[in-house]
Amino acid sequence: MSDEPELLFSFVQFEFPRELGPADGRYVIREGAGAEASHVLVLRTLGATERRRLARNRPRPAEPEPAPTPVPTTRATVIGAVGHDGEAAAAGWLEGARGEPDDALAGALRVLNRALHAHAVASADPLAAEVRREHALVARLGWGRGDQVADGRWAEAVEVPYRPPKRRRAEALRPQERLAAMLGGRDRPLAAESLALRARLDLDQGREREAALQLRVALEAGIAELEDDPRAERLAPRLAELREQRGPVGDAANAALGGPLEPTTREAVGHALTRLEAALRARAVAALDAAGEP
Repeated sequence: MSDEPELLFSFVQFEFPRELGPADGRYVIREGAGAEASHVLVLRTLGATERRRLARNRPRPAEPEPAPTPVPTTRATVIGAVGHDGEAAAAGWLEGARGEPDDALAGALRVLNRALHAHAVASADPLAAEVRREHALVARLGWGRGDQVADGRWAEAVEVPYRPPKRRRAEALRPQERLAAMLGGRDRPLAAESLALRARLDLDQGREREAALQLRVALEAGIAELEDDPRAERLAPRLAELREQRGPVGDAANAALGGPLEPTTREAVGHALTRLEAALRARAVAALDAAGEP
């Protein structure tokens, strides 16, 4: 009988009020071909209504006050591939993660979103969505034996409450004002805004090459649209700043065609994207101010 302590595995678990896309099962995550596994992702759908029960041959009358349709819940468990030597080590990890949970949660979300992005590419689904912390119904940190955590169970775990970031009332109301203005025809979304959102998502999820390529188009669209804006004179300093970013962004996009970016190039992409976002926000605020003028 071996005297070696049993390996125990730490995990981060989320539950989302929808199906995420990939089929239920266990997925081994590696950084590259031949690399050691870094994580195991376990997906399990809970409480899903059978599709055959939802299927109807033809429309039928609907109740005037229907009850909400039950929705499935997906449990996503991100398990560290490197185990802990015994309960003391595993409990020590949990104690540390419990005190400062943000890093553990963010790391697990990166692993999960990598899988969701890969699913979107594999299935050619442009509407597949990645997730954020606030999308989860619950988040847990814990540890257990390999067979336990692979089945979504644990020896010890804690739930981590979601604490939304504090924002001033004016900051919270601005997006609602902009939404009302766009839906009411008093403002319009710019193409650069959509392109910049995609570049930001790629950059935040570690897809730096995609971010650089997306940013080149977003920057050119932003310059063209801001130059054509009725408030272009007010935005002149912003436009001058964006024009200065054309060289670094073009160099970054060219480098992205050949492979991973150097650290300085990644920084240039991040800086240029931040300046583009700032210019687009300034334009949106100016448009809201103009819409509110008599």
